[in-house]
Amino acid sequence: MNEAFEIMRWPFLACLLLPGLLVYFGLHIVRREIIFVDLALAQVAAFGICLAILLGHDAHDWQTTAWSAGFTLVGAALLTLTRPSGKRVPQEALIGIVYVVAAAAGLLLLSRSPEGNEELRKTLVGEVLLVRPSEVLRTFALFVAIGVVLALLRRQFHLLTFDPQKAREKGMRLWLWDFLFYALFGAAVTSFVRMGGVLLVFSYLIIPAVCARLVVKTLAVQLALGWIVATVASVGGLYGSYHLDLPTGAAIVCSLGLALILTGLWRAAAPARTRISSQ
Repeated sequence: MNEAFEIMRWPFLACLLLPGLLVYFGLHIVRREIIFVDLALAQVAAFGICLAILLGHDAHDWQTTAWSAGFTLVGAALLTLTRPSGKRVPQEALIGIVYVVAAAAGLLLLSRSPEGNEELRKTLVGEVLLVRPSEVLRTFALFVAIGVVLALLRRQFHLLTFDPQKAREKGMRLWLWDFLFYALFGAAVTSFVRMGGVLLVFSYLIIPAVCARLVVKTLAVQLALGWIVATVASVGGLYGSYHLDLPTGAAIVCSLGLALILTGLWRAAAPARTRISSQ
């Protein structure tokens, strides 16, 4: 029991403390209908990590973080420039292009590394089970700082996502606020993708947000419910990973997928229950 606690303590804390901010961003991303923007930014961040590794830096060096953050800002700028404004090409298509090009470029870089296959696996599924205490605490501190900025500017970001027309009428420079949003989003993604990998980042961002939107309408309640879904699924995934000797990140992703299936079934059954209770 003590051995299990020692092994799973920091992965559990990482999955308990960090997804909350990702759920908040996920609610904005789902509302904007740019579902793959997180995959694109995560892959751009992973490309920066691949480049740093090719240059001889360790995955935990500050130089690796700097390269990843720099490319994430470039990705944020690209996403800002692709905001829809009556263009014939939908933003989701351009986001997909950013993702696939970043992924292909990462593959090219890793092909030059003697440990390219292992590094590719890490960028996809991460190493949550081997996360260091310093990583968890440093990332949590960054998430708190980002959360404070989001709280201070919540009205502007809310208008940006849920009522862009009103934001324009108020004279907001949408491109500037978009860039700030994507930069903060990218900073969160960059810090987490090194631990959890691209697949887990995508899952934490989208699945709890979708579950919450299927059940409730109020943003605050959606955020709370999304965090609960992420926490319960994380505990289930970590438990299965430890007892069944499964890859931790993949186990959590599948646990989140199961949570979405159960939520969908409950939502589908809700109208029937309503009809029965009204008779």
